Amino acid sequence: MANVLIRNIPEEVLDRFKNMAKSHKRSLQQELRVVLERTVDQSSPDIFQKASDLRRKLRKKAVRFVDSARLLREDRTR
Repeated sequence: MANVLIRNIPEEVLDRFKNMAKSHKRSLQQELRVVLERTVDQSSPDIFQKASDLRRKLRKKAVRFVDSARLLREDRTR
């Protein structure tokens, strides 16, 4: 397995990673590894394809979505 050295990480970013690791009961290295793996797994083309598939499925259904802002305005005026 390869090693990577990252320099000049802002302290506040490192603190956030440490807190994440602590909340997940992992070491800092384990947490960083998990974050990196998840990031690589969620590549942009894959996300765009999933969004496109979801849009296609929603178009096939007879459900029409309305503007939620309009519904909120109507509700407030009651």
